[in-house]
Amino acid sequence: MGAGVAKKSGGGGRRGRRKGSSAAMSEINVTPFVDVMLVLLIIFMVAAPMLQVGVPVKLPETSANAMPNEEEEPLTITITAEGDLMLMTTEVPETELIPRLAAIAAERTSKKVFLRADGRLPYERVAQVMGALNAGGFNEIGLVTDGDGPRMDGG
Repeated sequence: MGAGVAKKSGGGGRRGRRKGSSAAMSEINVTPFVDVMLVLLIIFMVAAPMLQVGVPVKLPETSANAMPNEEEEPLTITITAEGDLMLMTTEVPETELIPRLAAIAAERTSKKVFLRADGRLPYERVAQVMGALNAGGFNEIGLVTDGDGPRMDGG
């Protein structure tokens, strides 16, 4: 009387299985996933420093194509040569600009605003108004220029 090991009939590998029965694989192979993640990590590590631009330049006048029309009339802010602020056609004191913009932003669906500034103004003044526009809820700012400025293609 001895104890023995009973073998399963049909074998243990693919050879012994019948054609119609295929068991679902219950393991996930993560090696390709890890490979793809490492490649993406390397790409982002190399590309991230190139996305930072901070070169101070004196911006020239340019000729640019007009922006496409939208359903809603675009909000326009104008800075005159004297530094006065005009919201559409109404003059606005500097202290009231952000509250008025916030009220307008709450009513509008588009966060687009066009900024028209006199060319003789210092860039600092234009940047201050752009900061106020952003604080008022408008983060898509289009700078309006004249179309007959110098062109980069020599024409």
